[in-house]
Amino acid sequence: MENMAETAKKEIESDQDNDDPRAWKWIIRKKMWDLMEARNYAMNPRPVHHRIPNFVGAPAAAAKLAELDAFRTANVVKVNPDSPQKQIRFLTLSGDKKLLTPQPRLRTGFFSVLESDFLKPETIREACTSVGVAKYGRAIGLDEKIKVDLIVIGSVAVNPQTGARLGKGEGFAELEYGMLRYMGAIDDSTPVVTTIHDCQLVDDIPLEKLAIHDVPVDIICTPTRVIFTNTPIPKPQGIYWDKLSPEKLQQIRILRELKRRLEKETGCKLPTGPSEKLPPTADRKRR
Repeated sequence: MENMAETAKKEIESDQDNDDPRAWKWIIRKKMWDLMEARNYAMNPRPVHHRIPNFVGAPAAAAKLAELDAFRTANVVKVNPDSPQKQIRFLTLSGDKKLLTPQPRLRTGFFSVLESDFLKPETIREACTSVGVAKYGRAIGLDEKIKVDLIVIGSVAVNPQTGARLGKGEGFAELEYGMLRYMGAIDDSTPVVTTIHDCQLVDDIPLEKLAIHDVPVDIICTPTRVIFTNTPIPKPQGIYWDKLSPEKLQQIRILRELKRRLEKETGCKLPTGPSEKLPPTADRKRR
């Protein structure tokens, strides 16, 4: 971890003249992806680059999460759709809780809700996959009245001292969080938990460079331990339209719908962020 921090620091310093203020994040991501590939800390799908890594020991980390009071007492749990959190989706449904999961990259809609009451025991495993969500889930919109008790997100790297987190760089966890805030489904007190491999714990995410929309984590579960970060980082209060590029807005229908709605309600045109080149994405199969 220290060697990674020193190497990343040198590269960040040499990259300070880069026009992209997010360049430092990509340095850390690439270091982590390279490390996990080199040391075989990841399972399929591989390579892990531009993914939330499906790390070795993900079921053990999920078991740690399931022991948390925040999970045991939750009625509705929002879980990301990535491979390493599949077991958490299963534990949510098999624990008679409601599972809220985003449709991948928010391409076709918004969120889907799954309830074990409407699933046969033999279909719960399938319901934890993207195919199963499409088959068994109930799509919801922005007007759904729902209270989310716990948020589980995937990560590429997390600082255990501060709760600062990096995802795969597409920004969907932040957008999903912002839309849930708009719906009134969550607030500052809603716990945010991530599960990662121990090697994904880092100490080189500079707080002063985080964006206002970056979502910090309150609890980290690895295969070997549970860490309460007591994060000092403020949680986002919604969608920050002045940070949202036209390219990202064009990519997500539900965001365009929300923006039109807010502009109609307020009679004011919302700002748009600077243009950007969207990051590359890993090939994903429906599974």
